[in-house]
Amino acid sequence: MSATPAIAVADLVKQYGDRRALDGLTLSVAPGEVFGLLGPNGAGKTTTVEILEGYREPDAGVVRVLGLDPVRDGARLRPRIGVMLQEGGLYPGLTAREVLRLFAAYYAEPDDPMALLARVGLEDAARTMVRRLSGGQRQRLSLAAALIGRPQVVFLDEPTAGMDPHARATTWRLVRDLAEREVTVMLTTHAMDEAEHLCDRVAIIDHGRVVASGRPTELTRSLARDEVELVSEPGIDVAALAGALGLGSERVRERRPGEYVVAAPGTPDLVADLAAWMRDRGHRIDVLHTGRRSLEEVFLRLTGDDAPTGVPGP
Repeated sequence: MSATPAIAVADLVKQYGDRRALDGLTLSVAPGEVFGLLGPNGAGKTTTVEILEGYREPDAGVVRVLGLDPVRDGARLRPRIGVMLQEGGLYPGLTAREVLRLFAAYYAEPDDPMALLARVGLEDAARTMVRRLSGGQRQRLSLAAALIGRPQVVFLDEPTAGMDPHARATTWRLVRDLAEREVTVMLTTHAMDEAEHLCDRVAIIDHGRVVASGRPTELTRSLARDEVELVSEPGIDVAALAGALGLGSERVRERRPGEYVVAAPGTPDLVADLAAWMRDRGHRIDVLHTGRRSLEEVFLRLTGDDAPTGVPGP
């Protein structure tokens, strides 16, 4: 991979009247990286992406996509990027195949429309008018339209919104395939599990600033709790388990039937003792977490008006 970032943003500012949508936002995305831009509604995600795509001008700061200024060098940049919108952008009176053929005409070396429809799982809907496609099908067609020009950078806005689980899995495979071909992907999503599964790195933004960034595993560990979560069959003797672990009885509890919490750091010794105790009594272990929070928990902890200061930064 090149050492030059595919996307570079430094001290980005955008003002709408009295409201500062972006307040010194800084981030960098490497070539071939799947990067998630996460944040609550109104945090500045859409403004950031629109500036990167060249649809809005920043008030201050430096923005480069593939080394180009999205506004000044827009004519050179646009053929090299793909943009998937959450809504709109398609022609309701055209069939899915006609939409892709139309978009393909804008590029010197486009992808094959029918092959792309097959990749997004719309081969059987090629002759169906856009107005008759389901919401999830329109999302997949919008994704295909973003990819028709063989872009080097792809911007995906809520790429799986409205999709059923099968279509969502197909889209996830497509994103992974793009990464394997060293296409840079920036996606926005409210689905934290999607960000955890797909993104090499994420940036959580709030009030126009990056409040945390890094690999999902880094962020989920940064706010880890000193406890172990266990899922097994209901009714395990928690007092006996606490005694075997050398803990007070109040530090092991059954939170819900079959869900247990051990209030102690998940050290290798404690996990080994816990597993041995479960094994010796014939109890299964369905899930075992040691202190790690989900990305959704991290997101909720770091965003909003009551978010703590001094959180992990970029």
